[in-house]
Amino acid sequence: MKKETVINLIRYYTENDDYRFRNEAYEIARAFDKAGDRELAEYIMALLSDGLSFVPQINEDNLVFLKKIKVNGDPLPLPKQIESDLLGIVNALKSGVNKFLFQGSPGTGKTESVKHLARILGRDCYVVDFDTLIDSKLGQTTRNISNLFQEINKYLIAQKSVILFDEIDALALDRTNSRDVREMGRATTSVLKGLDNLDPNVLLIATTNLYNHFDKALTRRFDYIINFNRYEKEDLIRISEILLNSYLPKFKHASSNVRLFKKIISSMSDIPYPGDLKNMIRSSLAFSNPNDEYDYLKRLYIAVNNEDESEISLNNIQDKGFTVREIEILTGISKSKVARELKSR
Repeated sequence: MKKETVINLIRYYTENDDYRFRNEAYEIARAFDKAGDRELAEYIMALLSDGLSFVPQINEDNLVFLKKIKVNGDPLPLPKQIESDLLGIVNALKSGVNKFLFQGSPGTGKTESVKHLARILGRDCYVVDFDTLIDSKLGQTTRNISNLFQEINKYLIAQKSVILFDEIDALALDRTNSRDVREMGRATTSVLKGLDNLDPNVLLIATTNLYNHFDKALTRRFDYIINFNRYEKEDLIRISEILLNSYLPKFKHASSNVRLFKKIISSMSDIPYPGDLKNMIRSSLAFSNPNDEYDYLKRLYIAVNNEDESEISLNNIQDKGFTVREIEILTGISKSKVARELKSR
């Protein structure tokens, strides 16, 4: 093997240039084949073909401003429009489009969507640690941002990484005095430079709840902005059912009654976004009576209507379209007694 080849391998390794590293390895395999060592050549080719080639390993001790996070396999139900946009990101990556901004209200699924993308792309997900990044010392935040992007470009395997700036508006420092305004301006400029010089193979996604307050120069640095506030009532009802079905198997004492569950959710004048729905459904199940298979539905109804159990009115429940049998489940009062009381009123 030539010295130049060894030097190239080491250089591509240190530069995290997987593409050239693999090409050099293919050349080595062809050289061994030409020299008659077919067995070694085939072994190298097999490693490369199986994706098991020797690629740079990330030493997480080098990461100061990034934290690797787990991407679990929990269901991520979204409106069809948003699902389509996420699929568009997967396709756009192939064309070098790699910087995206997810904007929307809390609980709309922005952060979970980033994890979902990392999972389907087979990439590691790293979140920016704003506690480490933001510093009260004058000028230090700007230097930290510059070091952050060096960290991303130098230590990560670009094709295997997703960078999450979760709630990037956290970079908006206290603007109550002029020094903070100037410091924020420097920090924003540093972010702009970092985005401009980002490795095109890295997928970078930022999330925000405060899109309307963003610097226009910053929004222009993102290739595409996805609005997560596009939920219709039907979407939220469908999503709530998916969430219920994902949690029910974990609570053996609870039984499914999808019809009643959907009526409870539908009775809300303003159905919350998935983040709050998830907490509401899970809490109703977790605190339910293990000796009552439908107690979680009663708890859900109380939570949805913000009532105490003692304040539940049979007439109000009936006015919302619930049947006598459903009222029995929600109140614990027998059907016959419910029927008598409703008739007497």
